[in-house]
This record gives sequence, structure tokens and C-alpha cells, in this order.
Amino acid sequence: MSTTTVTPLTTQDAEVLVTAARRAAEAADATVSVTVLDAGGHLLAFRRDDRAVLISGETSTRKAYTALQLDAPTADLVEAVQPGGLFHTLPTALDRPLLFIAGGVPVHRDGRLIGAVGVGGGAPEQDHAFATAAVKALA
Repeated sequence: MSTTTVTPLTTQDAEVLVTAARRAAEAADATVSVTVLDAGGHLLAFRRDDRAVLISGETSTRKAYTALQLDAPTADLVEAVQPGGLFHTLPTALDRPLLFIAGGVPVHRDGRLIGAVGVGGGAPEQDHAFATAAVKALA
């Protein structure tokens, strides 16, 4: 059995993610916060635009954490937490701050989960697009 080492998410990678997400947001005339977490859920980078709503810092971080823990874009999980959904009780079952609003996207390298990016401050579909653009820029 051979094992391959996957390079973890670096601070340089995190800067690429933040810059790409902010560029996408600026192009859409949106002010946002961007959070990048490593595979362990530790903060690697954070940036809040001067004019972004203050709560966007918290939402971007929670979105990144949720995408990381469930290894799925938060946009894909919104329905799952509705009444009757697969994860209906999950938001209240854990002590950690999950947030099931679009804008969190996991980051993979060589098929392995290495972190996540979260964007808050725009409309949920915008935040998802900005986070997705960031991940594509890193790829």
C-alpha cells in the first residue's frame, strides 16, 4: 500500500484564496469578509472589507467551518437542515458554530480535504460564487 503526502493549505494558499474572493466581490460591487481555515479548522487568513457589515466576519467564519466539517459547500446543505431534512437537528446538536447559508466551500488538493473558505456579506448566492471563484483560483 502506497501513501501519498498531500501538501497542507499554506498561508500563501490562504492569501490566494482571500485575494481571489475579494476580487470577485469587488467585481460584483459587494463588500464582504473572507475566512480561510486549514484542515484542522484553525484560522489561516481573515479579511473584512472596510464597509462590510460587521456580522459578515462571524458568518464567513461559520460558513468556512461548516463546509470543512461536512466537506461540502454550504449552498448544498441548506435544504438538509430544513424541517424533515437529513440534518434538521444538526445546527443545534453541536457546541460548534455551524451555519447553513451559502458561502462556505471546502478546499481539496489531490482529492484530499485541506481546508475551507467562507465568504459573508453579500447575498448567499453571491457569497457562494465568490468562495467558488477563490477555490478555482487556487486550483
